[in-house]
Amino acid sequence: VQLQASGGGLVQAGGSLSLSCAASGAIYSLNVMGWFRQAPGKEREFVSRITRSTGMQYYADSVKGRFTVSRDNAKNTMYLQMDSLLPEDTAVYYCAASTQYYDLHAEGAYAYWGQGTQVTVSS
Repeated sequence: VQLQASGGGLVQAGGSLSLSCAASGAIYSLNVMGWFRQAPGKEREFVSRITRSTGMQYYADSVKGRFTVSRDNAKNTMYLQMDSLLPEDTAVYYCAASTQYYDLHAEGAYAYWGQGTQVTVSS
């Protein structure tokens, strides 16, 4: 499985950005696709995930109500709509994919990772 993330950029606080993650390869094996982020000097953290079959979504408390994850299985693509962005959302955002059905908030559950895309929110 290969993942290609795109859509990062620079935006002012309160603005919006949309990220995309295109998957290719053995898509049929995937259960979940997710987003993680890593801010400068911090560990990578879970942001959101979506189950490919049911579309069930999960969010970190820090982004709940502001970010929306979605997927288009026909295009093998996952999206992250980020609204009401805050300076603390500044990070490199990574998309990831997992064949697992448990521990899905943890990085270790995700075997496949995209290259990361920078999101910078100015105050």
